[in-house]
Amino acid sequence: MVKLGYPFTLGVASGEPLPDGVILWTRLAPEPLHPTRPGGMPNQTVTVRWEIAEDEKLARVIQSGTAPAQPDWAHSVHVRVSGLRPGTEYFYRFSVDSHASPVGRTRTAPDPASTAPVRFGFVSCQRYEHGHFTALRHLADERPDVILHLGGYIYENGKPDGPTPGRYVRPLEPETECATLGAYRNRYALYRMDPDLRAAHAAAPWLPVPDDHEVRRGYAGALPGDGSSPAAFLKRRTAAFKAYYEHMPLRVRPAGAALRVHRWRPYGRVVDFMLLDTRQHRDGGDMLGAAQEEWLLGRLKSATARWKVLAQSAFFSQRVFPEGRTSVDAWDAYPESRARVLAGAPDGLVVLSGDAYNGWAGELRADRADPGSKALGAEFAGASVTGMPPETDARAVLDLNPHLRFFDGRRGYVSCTADMNGFRADYRAVEYVDRPDAPVSTVAGFEVVDGELRQIGGEVA
Repeated sequence: MVKLGYPFTLGVASGEPLPDGVILWTRLAPEPLHPTRPGGMPNQTVTVRWEIAEDEKLARVIQSGTAPAQPDWAHSVHVRVSGLRPGTEYFYRFSVDSHASPVGRTRTAPDPASTAPVRFGFVSCQRYEHGHFTALRHLADERPDVILHLGGYIYENGKPDGPTPGRYVRPLEPETECATLGAYRNRYALYRMDPDLRAAHAAAPWLPVPDDHEVRRGYAGALPGDGSSPAAFLKRRTAAFKAYYEHMPLRVRPAGAALRVHRWRPYGRVVDFMLLDTRQHRDGGDMLGAAQEEWLLGRLKSATARWKVLAQSAFFSQRVFPEGRTSVDAWDAYPESRARVLAGAPDGLVVLSGDAYNGWAGELRADRADPGSKALGAEFAGASVTGMPPETDARAVLDLNPHLRFFDGRRGYVSCTADMNGFRADYRAVEYVDRPDAPVSTVAGFEVVDGELRQIGGEVA
């Protein structure tokens, strides 16, 4: 056995919480950006010890074991822990030789009969070179029950020849666009070396879904989006999904160019999280693909939780911009798919959306232009963690879309609390991202009442 340098440079994580278990993750990488050997590791399997305890000092260890870190999976480790108590906080750690990882905190999902409040946050669009991930540090400090990541975990882009001022705050290493497995692995490693991102992973279990930038900007289904060879793109997608799995606490491995993203995660009688894949199955005018849409409509029909939460990475509700323009990369480009989802909308529908870059909040109405039409649910679209937002004439957009109630152009995250009586979302914004340690403030809060939004403080910014 080769003697390793400190291997836990990318931190620890947990995810996919169930009432009786979670996934624990780490990846061994003593040299995270090594150009030829992933993580600077030898080409051999390494045995990693893990332990999970009831206390942060790990004095009361309740389970422990070993897991193989295999070179074919970049020495990542995914431990399926079961036999835990529902709705309970635990702490975990990995070790190799004399090296110990940081301690992570996790929490199981509640018992199916639980009516306890659910506290969670959601984020998206964390582009490394556009700024510091301070928003993630503040979310970590809240120690939520679970964190949802709605796409844009990495950006595959290379450094442009002439970067726009203010958009290249931190250097990429390497600076080329990701297209190979090695390049994707090193891009994830670069992101995972960020202390604020590591803190957010160590603070709570995650439920992530990818968007386009985890593979290639603008891709849809089997098409790369630039007119190039679909066959070559699927090879690239195979590499991208493999690297995504290697760096996420997921339960399911990819199968070639396919990764099962859509899934149901119930949180007692309070929340049914339904995580959607809005990229991989796009085909013509169909956003979700037949199989995923059938699954979703069945879940909406059978859901019994107070809040049915769709978590996904595309702006959902109708949104008309000045001069009649609509977004070609959101649900507006797939109106029939959206109509079928809304036709099955149950009471208590809430949609959480990524890829918006700015913060938006609005009501899902039967008629977008009629504020008096029936409210079918609410949508909260989160601002980016760092990704530079597009310039938006917010006042004009809000005037054209009376169902949209709120806009904010700052970077940050959304902190939510759901219980049997209500659903609240607070938009949290950092003052700046061009340097670390920005303070955070609550821009506005909203409560969902009978499908409509009630704002609690804050103004359009």
